[in-house]
Amino acid sequence: MWAAAEVQIEMMHRLIISVAAVLSGLVFASGAYAQLAPAENITTTVARLIHHVAHDGVRRSAWLLLPLGYHGQSLPLVISPHGRGVDETMNAELWEDLPGEGGFAVISPAGEGRRLHWFSWGAPGQIADLARMPAIVAAHGVHVDARRVYAIGGSMGGQETLLLVAQHPNLLAGAVAFDPATDMKRRYHDFAALKNGKTLQALARLEIGGTPSQVPAAYARRSPSHYVRQLAEAGVPLQIYWSIDDRVIADQREEAGRLCAQILALRPDARLWDFEGTWAHTAEMQPWRRLPRSLARFGLLPWRDIPALPTPPRRAPVQTV
Repeated sequence: MWAAAEVQIEMMHRLIISVAAVLSGLVFASGAYAQLAPAENITTTVARLIHHVAHDGVRRSAWLLLPLGYHGQSLPLVISPHGRGVDETMNAELWEDLPGEGGFAVISPAGEGRRLHWFSWGAPGQIADLARMPAIVAAHGVHVDARRVYAIGGSMGGQETLLLVAQHPNLLAGAVAFDPATDMKRRYHDFAALKNGKTLQALARLEIGGTPSQVPAAYARRSPSHYVRQLAEAGVPLQIYWSIDDRVIADQREEAGRLCAQILALRPDARLWDFEGTWAHTAEMQPWRRLPRSLARFGLLPWRDIPALPTPPRRAPVQTV
């Protein structure tokens, strides 16, 4: 009975998010594609709503962001999985005009877990789907530069980015994780301290298959901390941002901070940028904060066009985990 109740909880969550997306300016165009209504200052990026079949046969949506006037040239691709508490539309909106400015594509897919859609938490099938994104984008008429495929995500999306690096290292030319969850066993217990903690624990049990003590291997498989050696040996340039003032993952020093230290202990020469700060959860994955800088480190944006970091606006964090 509790499983049915938790599915209903997720459906109610999705209804709230869908209404928010409509109110934020989602419009549908005639023809094969839907488009995100651009903000007034966005002039060089277009968004197409595409669909693909996930690992379990479910038809899922994704936002494909392209430079305005794309005409078939080879483009770098950024795979951007969304965080828990947001959907593919809200994640796509984080990118604003950056794809057009840098001349690259972004794919922001809806998640697909073992039992839940938007609470995938690094499900093996979800990671396999993320690895298929270059082929899915190519099937929708985009010439993807296979040598320049990247992954960038925040929170749960950062967790899945790290798992993608560990499990598919030959796919990626670089990856960025903002405030990622790295240890799902720890996250399950830490959920209890959050306002909706009991609901999150119930959803985690449904999605993963039980508690950490009941299915420890399943929790380990979804934890980047379980793949330290693979991350260290992957050879993928990796940026990890984490905050000591994070109130969602309140023990980031023991999660992302420890993961960085473990990677460097195994490979002191690893191409790892370890950024520690004092921002709110995933606040730096914003087009006016450190997201453009992370792109510039991979040559996706020119440094000369990136202004100094401003004082962060007073607004709620965008992503949760």
